[in-house]
Amino acid sequence: MILRSDEYHDLPSADGGVMRTHLFRPVADGRYPGVLLFSEIYQVTDPIRRLAAFVAGHGYCVAVPEVYHDYEAPGTVLRYDPAGTDRGNALKIAKPVAAFDADAAIGLDFLAAHPACTGRLATLGVCLGGHLAYRAALDPRVSAAACFYATDIHGGTLGAGQRDDSLARMAELKAETLFVWGRQDPHIPFAGREAIRARLEQVGARYEWHEVIAAHAFLRDEGPRYDPALFVQTTGWMLGLFQRVLRTTP
Repeated sequence: MILRSDEYHDLPSADGGVMRTHLFRPVADGRYPGVLLFSEIYQVTDPIRRLAAFVAGHGYCVAVPEVYHDYEAPGTVLRYDPAGTDRGNALKIAKPVAAFDADAAIGLDFLAAHPACTGRLATLGVCLGGHLAYRAALDPRVSAAACFYATDIHGGTLGAGQRDDSLARMAELKAETLFVWGRQDPHIPFAGREAIRARLEQVGARYEWHEVIAAHAFLRDEGPRYDPALFVQTTGWMLGLFQRVLRTTP
């Protein structure tokens, strides 16, 4: 599908500022399911924009909020270098978890009310965004979530004070959820992955689980860890989930 990929909306945020949210959607008239896509710690980089366009091209309205809007000027993109990594990691533990959750609600509200959206909603995220996509899927409006190498869920180390309640709240998860992990990812070791999966089983979650031979950030089409074959394979699982859950009658 040909896309509209140059739209953004400055949505009023809980801190009194704005949360710039980038929108990718088909040019063709119609209504499409909505996907709220959460980025890595670097915000809306070129690889994230290409991922959003890829998903939108399959017939979805994809909204991508700037996760650090309360600390950085609208449009800020952190670089994939030591300075950008340090800044992104610092903000990840400076921002309160409640503020991340409030942003998710704003993004879902925006998609649900958009005239090009059917109102059927999913979440998607990579790295930090994988965790945020999971937390956003605790909202009962979300029917599906795709979480790629989601950091910090196992350790409860997201947000100010590094005391998030993501594992504790897993019983609230009603969305059908896809988790994809790299077995060589140092950020989510085997014991961490096992803790997450054990909790999913404990609460009876509806989930799909894949571990692939890859390092962290293997979806990012920039840098040495990118694996194009795994991009095709793993995003295929995501698109299959979205097709099955979002395009059927509730």
